[in-house]
Amino acid sequence: MSRALLLFLPLWILPCAIARGQEASPIRSSKIEAALREDPTRACVNTHSYEFLPLYDTPAPKGYKPVYISHYGRHGSRSDWGRPAYKTVIDALSKGKEAHILTPSGDSLLQEATLVYEGHDGMDGRLTQRGVNEHMLIAQRMYTRYRRVFTKGSGKVRSVSSTVPRCLVSMTAFTDALTKMEPNLDITWDTGENFMAYINNGCPDSLSKAADALIRSKIPAPGKGEGERFLGKVFTDPVKGEELVGNKDAFVGLVLHTARNSNAFDINPTPFRFLSLDAIYSYYENNAMNLYLHQCNSAEFGKVRTALCRPLVEDIVNKANDALGNGRVCADLRFGHDYPILSLFAFIGLQGAGDCLTLDEARTEWFATEYVPFASNLQMIFYRKGNDPSKVLVKFLVNEKETLVPALKAVSGPYYDWNEVVAYLDGRFR
Repeated sequence: MSRALLLFLPLWILPCAIARGQEASPIRSSKIEAALREDPTRACVNTHSYEFLPLYDTPAPKGYKPVYISHYGRHGSRSDWGRPAYKTVIDALSKGKEAHILTPSGDSLLQEATLVYEGHDGMDGRLTQRGVNEHMLIAQRMYTRYRRVFTKGSGKVRSVSSTVPRCLVSMTAFTDALTKMEPNLDITWDTGENFMAYINNGCPDSLSKAADALIRSKIPAPGKGEGERFLGKVFTDPVKGEELVGNKDAFVGLVLHTARNSNAFDINPTPFRFLSLDAIYSYYENNAMNLYLHQCNSAEFGKVRTALCRPLVEDIVNKANDALGNGRVCADLRFGHDYPILSLFAFIGLQGAGDCLTLDEARTEWFATEYVPFASNLQMIFYRKGNDPSKVLVKFLVNEKETLVPALKAVSGPYYDWNEVVAYLDGRFR
């Protein structure tokens, strides 16, 4: 994307925004509401721990066998940047306990907030044991589903990670699980600043400011109006409770922030049960639409954001062609972050995850938690018929689930001709 376009971005964004002062409108999806009712931690979106669901593999066309895997995986569950928030919640509730005005719910919330605080242990963004386990299990399933890739090929696996420790530990967990399944694998590991150009990228500041303004104009703030009900839930004397917490709606926001990482530490039950569905839905929507407008294929900003995916897409294509051509590598593994994987889904145009929608459409049609939890991943599984280099198919897995590319015609089921995929991706750069 040219620098000139980025400089002028706010000028063509402005007509899309609602006039300042217009009230944010409530829009609800019954599907999303049902998913949040079933598991309120899904409101955390990109801080929700990985959910593994039963899988189905569509048989490949006759004669085609898996020969190579290209993978991008986000780091697993981690601690958050929330220690001051946790401490504020704990201090207020502790004073309430000393004053004997905590309800049983307030006392439970205090215990759970303390567990989150202790799990954080003063370390922001640190991979938790759950995050380690997520990657080990994904690797084990990859090996079990596509064993032939690791046993019939070269046995050489290239692994590259973001320089951020939680990604490095995720890579270690993933590749360690593979070597336990197949001890003869030859795995290389690498990291460094030069890799960050494609492993980790985010939206430009000009896009971010315009997206923030659009969200503020359309979506209610999380926890707004929830404070009074919440204080009645955790304090026997809500008036005295408000003296302890200060701004009651803002305090609900701190509780939401504390709750959002509880499943990363395997804390169950979670503080979400003390919040209304309205507050939980609002929290989900703010998280989801921030990610969608900043990092995904939105009708408003998608062309700017996905253009920044070019280095990652080129790395995928070049390494795949190299591996398919000489057979020296059976798998390429990349370990990074949520923003790049979301924009990669969008660039490819993967069904669901990469849909191009307006903000209003995305609010009801794009269920973010399904696409970008901790340990979210894209796996591209390559199949070849015999040794014929012209007979190569690929299928895409979003979080291990077969996913279509609506803009492309499949050869069969979810299987696409690799040469057609390459031409399609090249066209997306234009």
